Order: sequence, then C-alpha cells, then structure tokens
Amino acid sequence: MTDRVRLQNDVLEVAIAAQGAELRSLQAQGRELLWQGDPAWWPATAPILFPIIGLAPDNKVAFGDDVFEMSKHGFARDNRFSVEQQTATTCRHVLRDNDATRACFPFGFELAVIHSLDGSTLRQAAEITNTDTRAMPFGFGFHPAFALPQPGGGADTIITLDNGAEPPLARLASDGLLAAERHPSPFDAGRLTITPELFVEDALIFPEGAGTGLTWSSTSGPELRFGFENLPNLAIWQKVGAPFLCIEPWHGTAARHGGTAQMTDRPYTLTLAPGETVRFAWQVTVLG
Repeated sequence: MTDRVRLQNDVLEVAIAAQGAELRSLQAQGRELLWQGDPAWWPATAPILFPIIGLAPDNKVAFGDDVFEMSKHGFARDNRFSVEQQTATTCRHVLRDNDATRACFPFGFELAVIHSLDGSTLRQAAEITNTDTRAMPFGFGFHPAFALPQPGGGADTIITLDNGAEPPLARLASDGLLAAERHPSPFDAGRLTITPELFVEDALIFPEGAGTGLTWSSTSGPELRFGFENLPNLAIWQKVGAPFLCIEPWHGTAARHGGTAQMTDRPYTLTLAPGETVRFAWQVTVLG
C-alpha cells in the first residue's frame, strides 16, 4: 500500500498521505501553498475531522446510555486509509469501521475522501455512508492550513467573505468547549485583516452567517478563492504568531460548554439513517 499519492496537472501538484487521507502538499507552479507541518508550531497540515469536531466534555461522547472515550477532532486523522481509485488528477481514499474505531464510535461506516484537480482548482470532497443498522450521529470538518507570506499575518493577509457579511463570533470556553455567548464580528463588511492578536483566545468560530465562500488575498502571494459545500460553520485559526493560517469549514462544532456528552446535543450534529450517504466538499482556486 502506498504511503503517499501525487496528483498533477499543468498548474497544480498535490500530495496526499494514506495516514488520515491528509493533504500534505499543494504546489502552484512550483510554489508551496500548504503549511508543511513544522512541529515547533503545529505538526499537522490538513487533518480530516470525524466523527467529532473539537473537544467532547471530559473527552467522552455518549450515544444514548453508552459512553465512550473520544479525543479531540475524532479518529479519522489517526487512521490509515486505503487508496481505492487513482488517476493522474484524482484519487479516492477510504476508511471503514474497524475494531479500533468501534471501541469509541460503535457504528458501521464508510468514509471516502476524494481529491481532484481541475485547472487551477483543487477540490476535496468527503462522502460518509452509514453501513450500520442504526441511525448514526456525527460531525465532520476539514482543517487545511496554508502558509502565510509572513509570520502571524499583518496587513499583508486579508480574508473577504463572498457574502460581505459580519457574522457573529463564537469562542471556546476555558475547557475548550463552545461558549454560548456571541461577540461582535471581527469582519467589517465581509473583510478581515489577519493579525496575531485575533487568536490570543484561540480560534475565530462563526457558527452561522459566514456563507459558502471567501477570498484570501495577499500582496506577496497568489490570491486564493475558497468555496464550501454543505459546510455551514467556519473557523479561522493559527497558533499566535505562527506562519500559517487554517481555513476550516465544518458541519458541527465542539460540544457546548455546560452541555452533555450526548452526541446529538452537539451543535450542527448530523444523523444518517442506515444506508444513507452525505457529501461535504471544499475547493480552492489559485489565482495570480
């Protein structure tokens, strides 16, 4: 089984690891755009978040009366996926339930992660199928990190929402769970200048109102245009002062601060009926 798949066209070249089906490189005309996982800051590059996003109360999730240990962001990123389809510009990685996953998530499932190139656009999709005999609740998210032209950000990096909105800001409480309070938006008519100070209290989380796309613009790098499908929640995150920025579209969030461990109590949790499949996707187009 190969450890890494490479896709390439005339504009883009990407690499995807079998571990977590994680995007490891995104190059445009030889320039690396993806964060390369320096452990001095953050060792990941673009983990898949499943079956939870963020933390659970005391690292426990409950399905009715059954309670299981569940680490932050779930287990998909810690599992090796199989490559079940590959061409020069597309590949499909698949993870199915196994003894280790059932020890914390007692459902049969199939998680397929599909990467594809089309000109200057990279698309990453996920298709989740409930192969169990019971309804299956879960959350799902993408967590790609992109290299900043300078550490921390500054006036050089601007995020602009397609919808021009000023979505309310949510924050994590001291226990890492989602606080109920909503704060004034850091966006001004859809525009946000990235500075390290924004992340002193951890990620910027927008549970609603951020829309289905945004643009990353910089005076020292290419413009990146993002689009999101079936991913209503958005987070933007970096380690304070780090030379990367994460653009994270989610369907779900961390558990509510003061809430229960029940999976169905988590915000934006999805529930699939037996045999049902749901699809999520994001894409980035490199301009300039």
